[in-house]
Amino acid sequence: MGKIIITGVDGNFGGYAARSIMKKVPLHNLIFTAPNKKVLEEFAAQGVETRYADFNNPEQLKEAFAGGEVLLLISMPFVGEKRRNAHKAAVYAAVAAGVKKIVYTSIVGSGDDSCDSYEKFDHQYTENYILTTPLKYVFLRNSQYAEAMISAFEEAAEATGVLTNNMGEGRMAHVSRNDCAEAAACVAAGAGEDNTVYYISGPTANTMEEFCAIGSEVTGKKVTYQYVSDEENYAFFDSLGVPRRTDGEWAETAKAFPFCSEGMVTFGAAIRNDKMSYCTNDFETLTGKKPKSIREMFEDIANYRVGKRTSTD
Repeated sequence: MGKIIITGVDGNFGGYAARSIMKKVPLHNLIFTAPNKKVLEEFAAQGVETRYADFNNPEQLKEAFAGGEVLLLISMPFVGEKRRNAHKAAVYAAVAAGVKKIVYTSIVGSGDDSCDSYEKFDHQYTENYILTTPLKYVFLRNSQYAEAMISAFEEAAEATGVLTNNMGEGRMAHVSRNDCAEAAACVAAGAGEDNTVYYISGPTANTMEEFCAIGSEVTGKKVTYQYVSDEENYAFFDSLGVPRRTDGEWAETAKAFPFCSEGMVTFGAAIRNDKMSYCTNDFETLTGKKPKSIREMFEDIANYRVGKRTSTD
């Protein structure tokens, strides 16, 4: 196997995937890239080849990806046209640099034209663009990170004891972000079949009421779920100063609010409308391990909070 390139090793997902793959393949077969040179220095000190990567500059990306055979493209932390352009630049550069295969971290709902999630459109755009290239591919369509909802649970527990959103009775097989990163590292290292779509999910698909009941039982903090309409959900995020989209000054705003309300509200609506309830054993197929359950994550809650999100443009 030729060299494996991993993008975004300065992020939560990319950092975990990087540390995981270092245990799976010889270090001389790895190339880690990121826009954060300080983080790259940490990996370089451990013997990994590192390269600065500017996703707004396709020509520079060709240099960053040169000599690689497999590219793990971790989706960018912003939403909308900016992300689509960055992903397109990365795929273009991969082809131009001679990369043979791309592993892309996508999302549940991608490939379903009836799913109206704002965030899904970026992933579907990227998947479709990859399909126009000669690259072999693996699409990892990840379920919603449990860490995000665990953090929402804790916030509710410290406030009113009520977790509100617009997901209603929809089901989501919440999965650990680390499990998603582990699956990505395994595939980049050679697991799975080429030209295949995998759905990376937790072991059960739960409603928000069930999610809160598990959290309440495990933590001893009583949190109930309350459905609110899409309009009410937007108003709530507006009151907190959460931006509707990730345009303009989002990178600065994201230090306090790492998500945009357009993404969260339409994502919640997609869950409510049963567009994202995929629950598979693909994680176990790719990794040989069982995915963490909601209960297990609440039992180890200190290690399953969403944390800071990299907002580099």
